[in-house]
Amino acid sequence: MDAAAERSTYLLVDGENIDATLGTSILGHRPQPEQRPRWNALLERVEELWDQPVKGLFFLAVGSDLPASFVQALLAIGYRPVPLSGPGKVVDIGIQRTADALAERDDADVVLVSHDGDFVPQVRELADGRRRVGIIGFTEFVNAGLRQVPGVEFLDLEYDVGAFTSRLPRVRVIPIDEFDPLEFI
Repeated sequence: MDAAAERSTYLLVDGENIDATLGTSILGHRPQPEQRPRWNALLERVEELWDQPVKGLFFLAVGSDLPASFVQALLAIGYRPVPLSGPGKVVDIGIQRTADALAERDDADVVLVSHDGDFVPQVRELADGRRRVGIIGFTEFVNAGLRQVPGVEFLDLEYDVGAFTSRLPRVRVIPIDEFDPLEFI
C-alpha cells in the first residue's frame, strides 16, 4: 500500500464557533435546526475533495449532562463526538491539544472547522509542508491570523461545501466571474 493510501484527514469541528457565527453574524438570531449545517455533508465533501478517508471529531462543551440526542445524531452520521467539561474554553483546549498531537504524525492531513484565531499557533505548526491543512467556515469571518498562514486551503461552509439546504442571507465580496445579477433583482 502506498503512503497516499494510508493517509487520513482529521476534521476538527468547533461547532460552537460555527453556530455562534451563524446566529450572531449571519442570521441575527439563534439558528433553528433547519438553519444549521448538514454536518454529514461536511464529512462527505471533505472526503470527496481530498480523496481520502475522513475522521470527523466534533468537539462539544458539556456540563454534567451529555446532550444524548445530538451525540447519537453525530454518531449516526459518522462523527466521533468529543464531549468536554471543565473551566475555561474546553472546546478550544481540546482542539488545540488534538492539533498538537496530529502535528507529530506524518499520516494525518487536517481540516479545522472554525473561524477562531486561538488556533493560529496550531495551524502554523500543522502547515509545515508535510500535510494538507484546511480551514472551513464562513470565509468572511475567518480570523485574519488564520488567513495569513501559508499553505492553508480555505473552503466556505456554504458555497464550497454545500452544507446548507437553503441560501443564507450573507453579504460577501463576489468575484465578477461569479456575479449573477438575477440574485439581486
